[in-house]
Amino acid sequence: MKNILLLAFAGLLILAGVSEADAGMDGEILLGMANAQSGPASGLGKGMRTGAEAVFKEINAKGGIHGRSVKLIVQDDGYEPEKSIDATLKLIEENKVFCLFGYVGTPTANAVVPIVKETHVPLVGLFTGAMSLRNPVVPEVINFRASYDDEAEKLVDHFVKSFDAKKFAVFYQDDGFGLAVLSGTEKALARRKISVTAKGMFQRNTTAVKTGLAAVAASEPDVVIMVGPYAPLSAFVKDAKAAGLKARLATVSFVGTENLVAAVGRDGDGVVISQVVPFPEDLSTPITKECSDLLGKHAPGEKLGFVNFEGCVTAKLMALGLEKAGKDPGRDALLKSFEGMNNVDIGGIVISMNAGDHQASDSVFLTEIRNGAISIIGR
Repeated sequence: MKNILLLAFAGLLILAGVSEADAGMDGEILLGMANAQSGPASGLGKGMRTGAEAVFKEINAKGGIHGRSVKLIVQDDGYEPEKSIDATLKLIEENKVFCLFGYVGTPTANAVVPIVKETHVPLVGLFTGAMSLRNPVVPEVINFRASYDDEAEKLVDHFVKSFDAKKFAVFYQDDGFGLAVLSGTEKALARRKISVTAKGMFQRNTTAVKTGLAAVAASEPDVVIMVGPYAPLSAFVKDAKAAGLKARLATVSFVGTENLVAAVGRDGDGVVISQVVPFPEDLSTPITKECSDLLGKHAPGEKLGFVNFEGCVTAKLMALGLEKAGKDPGRDALLKSFEGMNNVDIGGIVISMNAGDHQASDSVFLTEIRNGAISIIGR
């Protein structure tokens, strides 16, 4: 943490003279993305990038936004806070982006918030549900997705009502992300006068899960809420099955559903995953079909899944904000355009924001791995 703060402070000194006039908005709109393009969480960063680029390519093919093309500049932070700080400084200082977009992860997002606040460069569409990025509202941060509190509430409600679960354990990544979902779970349980029975941890960007598994298994829980990306959680699921753990397993959307299913196969049957976008295979929702078509056109061979779908939806939100901000928008105008969105239907997903609420959607959907594939709960 000390290194992160020092890097952020040094960056703020460098960026003290960076003004809005320095940002690229002449012939094109420059957006900066720093997320995991490598490492054990790379499926998330690559998925967000693929879905977003499909939208921006389509926009550019049709003349851009108010005549300007959209250019996405991507930096790899490997899902590490220090690297995210470095990448963000480069995007703002060297690439002179107008806006930051599509970051992945709570620890990386939290690390760059001081830079975002100081430079007043908007950060739009983060792949994280952490409450630290929502309450209190950070004026420069715009979220599309529901919060981890929303997801935890949905999961706890499901297991209590459907299975009369009473003993909940949490296996989580030992950082801001894990603590965010742990907090949401504890709040959801407290509303039902239940406490977490056991906790197990693992370190970010590792798959060392055995100690954490032993800690939660010892309490003989009814349910284990798992918090992490697909690589460590797939290891946990396999080890839990091998150890004979009888608890039901669940996790939140950040896991990267397609990557998890590919890693665990039928060993993952019964794992429940909360989602913040509709089921990608249900093309009856207009935005689902649109994103599926855009991927087919601009990313041949890519199938619509939960992560690239979120990238697509988030890019559509970004484009809508730019469109509404006007022909020659400043950063304040862009933020005001998001805050002015009230019950806007973007193809079956309704978004609303205001000055006191920078989270566009509260929707959470439940899915389950069945026969080595993902299905909607209730079907």
